[in-house]
Amino acid sequence: MLAVLAPGQGSQKPGFLTPWLALPGAEARLRWWSALSGVDLVHLGTEADAEEIKDTAKTQPLLVAAALLTAEQLPMYDAAVVVGHSVGELAASALAGVLSAEAAVTLAGVRGREMAAACALEPTGMSAVLGGDPDEVLAAIDGAGLYPANRNGAGQVVAAGALAGLEKLAATPPARTRIIALQVAGAFHTPYMAPAEEALGRVAAGITAATPGKILLSNLDGTAVDHGPTMLLRLVRQVTAPVRWDLCMQTLADLGITAIVELAPAGTLAGLAKRALKGIEIVTVNTPDDLPAARDAIARHGAAPTHEPHPEFSVVVAGTAGTFTPAAGLAEGADIRGGQVVGAIETRQGPVEVVAHRAGVLTEWLAHHDDPVAPGQPLARIGGQL
Repeated sequence: MLAVLAPGQGSQKPGFLTPWLALPGAEARLRWWSALSGVDLVHLGTEADAEEIKDTAKTQPLLVAAALLTAEQLPMYDAAVVVGHSVGELAASALAGVLSAEAAVTLAGVRGREMAAACALEPTGMSAVLGGDPDEVLAAIDGAGLYPANRNGAGQVVAAGALAGLEKLAATPPARTRIIALQVAGAFHTPYMAPAEEALGRVAAGITAATPGKILLSNLDGTAVDHGPTMLLRLVRQVTAPVRWDLCMQTLADLGITAIVELAPAGTLAGLAKRALKGIEIVTVNTPDDLPAARDAIARHGAAPTHEPHPEFSVVVAGTAGTFTPAAGLAEGADIRGGQVVGAIETRQGPVEVVAHRAGVLTEWLAHHDDPVAPGQPLARIGGQL
């Protein structure tokens, strides 16, 4: 099984889109997305220096556009799982079919502008805390009055909040840690971004979100989201909520991912995956020269390509951990209606219903009575003939 990853802010590099403009239609695509996002994506991706593309209002639509432009050159129909880091979630949601590319780029423009505006309200920042005992790191972040904005796994937590709190953390770091101040405009993914979340929510309310056609993981808790409107709400909420990339990678491991392809500008997420997901194949796509390797990985680890008519499947996934019980009397071959309860997961807090968000035929149970399941684990296939 193969996952496609869309990177987030901080992965951009000056001129990284230059080689992509040689592809037919790429420049026109970027100019169209520029009109939607309110920034000149062609200039930002080719001529702008590091300081200019560090501007949150410009970086966020640039990264979403880059991921989508890259993915258009790949056989994405064979990729089973998609996940994006922070603003990369917008690109991942478009690749899963929840949003149109146009909606994703437009929301990225709004998100970037509003988060930049929120940063200007008071002096805040972010620092990476590398190494140390995880519990001690989180306690130190809390003790300094800060928030764990990104929990990236592989011994990396990003603290965010007031500059005084960051100075306190740097002066008294947890044992066996190294603290690096990040060159960012403010405390992303914390309550300081509340004005941006509100503004993004007003725009997102006018968008119609579709059912994901792939397993789409959420930064909020690493679970797979199989309902478009729910994912749209999570995209808005994520502006102030921590990025739990560690949980996303755990779900990738639970799903049995054998390969990942990171879209341009690639490298950051691949590095985290290399440390956390041992033994998988990793392909980074930074220029068109990397496309053959990515296509080859998708062909070997993704669905088998075919020109014959084939079933179009959606996958019902577990939203939490626990023990799965299929709905009584529901057998393979049964007709399923949208919104129908197909089972339940027994948790310590009680049963959690599992709902099919699209109509079709229950083609296959992927989990059975009393099976232990993890967040994001596929439970059943719902299909219909193309």
